[in-house]
Amino acid sequence: MTYERHATTLEPPWPFAGRDDELGLVRRSLTGVRRGIVVTGPAGCGKTRLAVEAVRGTDRARAAGTPESRTIPFAAFAHLLPESVTLHRAVRSLSGIRTLLVDDAHLLDDASAALVHQLAVHGRTRLLVVATDGSPVPGAIARLWTGELLPRLALKPLPEEETGRLLTAGAGPLDALTVNRLRRLAQGDLRLLRDLLTAVRGLLTPVPDTGERAWRGPVVLTPAVRERTAAVLGRDRPLEREALDRLAFAEPLPSDLDDLDLDVLEVLESDGLIEIDEHGAVRLAHPLYGPVLRAAAGRLRARRLARTPHAHAAALDAEAAALAHRIGRHDVRAMPTPVGEWTVAEGGPLPGRYAAVRARFARLRGEVGEAAAWAREGLRGDPGDPACRTELARAAAALTCPGDLDPAAVTDPYDAVRLGAPEKVIDRLDGVFARHADALTRADGPDLDDVAGELERRGFLLFAAEAYAQAVAAHHDPRAARHSRTRAVALARRCQGARTPALSGLVLGDLTARQRQIVALAAAGLTNRQIAERLTLSIRTVGNHLYSAYARLGASDRGALPWLERTPEAQPA
Repeated sequence: MTYERHATTLEPPWPFAGRDDELGLVRRSLTGVRRGIVVTGPAGCGKTRLAVEAVRGTDRARAAGTPESRTIPFAAFAHLLPESVTLHRAVRSLSGIRTLLVDDAHLLDDASAALVHQLAVHGRTRLLVVATDGSPVPGAIARLWTGELLPRLALKPLPEEETGRLLTAGAGPLDALTVNRLRRLAQGDLRLLRDLLTAVRGLLTPVPDTGERAWRGPVVLTPAVRERTAAVLGRDRPLEREALDRLAFAEPLPSDLDDLDLDVLEVLESDGLIEIDEHGAVRLAHPLYGPVLRAAAGRLRARRLARTPHAHAAALDAEAAALAHRIGRHDVRAMPTPVGEWTVAEGGPLPGRYAAVRARFARLRGEVGEAAAWAREGLRGDPGDPACRTELARAAAALTCPGDLDPAAVTDPYDAVRLGAPEKVIDRLDGVFARHADALTRADGPDLDDVAGELERRGFLLFAAEAYAQAVAAHHDPRAARHSRTRAVALARRCQGARTPALSGLVLGDLTARQRQIVALAAAGLTNRQIAERLTLSIRTVGNHLYSAYARLGASDRGALPWLERTPEAQPA
């Protein structure tokens, strides 16, 4: 019998992150009276990595399905079974294994799938079965969860903020536009994300005065990238390839253009290569398709298909006007800006007028790191642009917690509300911002919650987090205060390190001194063992303190804590 007592052969190239809750669930399912768990999810979302972490340090065996062996009986378990074996004997042979990890179970041959099913029914082995969504699954494997033999964990893509932390761990601090670009291209596929990051690591350039690095320029056509985009790169029918290339250099396009062949578009849509929205605009179906097609185009073809300077400027102006219109309507929900995004991503010059509006839109959404990056891009082409300088300063202020700012001196009246002095500006505001000022003046917790919800629906995530944080102190009901705190923490995690007075006052207010000390160390990245050694406590005690602190802070795990680390109250005692 072959056991993998150590995970060194499976050690991935970057740290495990962002799956603490799921890891705990899987580990609990492999202990006690339970017989195991099935983990499913999209390709590349980290299922295998989660499974490896869950069984690390334990005695276990591992089997995996492969496309090449789907017709060979018991192929996945050949290293664990005699050469000639029946299903009954195979079950008896493997029943002595304490834990069995079955990876890529959707690729198992029928005999291996039946073996796994019988182990779940009759065996004493704890099963950790991993399968990919969207792929045909052997019936015996599907019946593991449909027949309620094993619980199923449907793993979702890693949250955006956790993906950003993963990229930082792999390449050091990156500017927000680079993080967003890599995340957008990978679409939750961590294997592709790692491949892209590896390919561009040598192309990263320092961002002045930030300590960050940035990636600008064409996508690198690695073998993995070519494999993921073979459906468009391998399109050999001239009219279809022409339509795809035109979209790559000018998407979105209206579907009623005279020189667009609707029959061709129908074929491309049915094959999942393009999408047509409710307004009739045509876009490529995956964010990676456009950059790859542009990178693969020859110089002459690119010159023919690229927008003329006039058309390019007109497209950027149209996007800027749409952004400004949304800001004017107090609505900053995410909207596509493909021309600006691929212009700056591939190193093209960005007009200051566009960059300033795009920076303001990002800042109002709470994406303060992205706002600073857009402003810097505008200043790169026009160092004297006043609007970009203003946006860069405002983004920097949101990252440095201006607690000593005088509310009477702010240039934006709403800033006074965010700083806790609504009575000075209430008559100068309207809409949801006036409602926020009124609720804060009256210290009305429920109304502040309502305002925060409306701000969140409109896309003002940082403002919503602040309103929820203000509601915590205004509530008389402890349960309502905990709910407000939970929402404030969840939204603040999405605001790229924003540090404001309202959020700083929220963080550790009702923890004990020991809990504050432990939470601060956890936020700084220390493990439970390291915290225990530093404070001369048992690991169990540290875990209990963290559990209680998470409940009070509305956090689910230590992944919620890095943004807390930088607040004044979060310094270790």
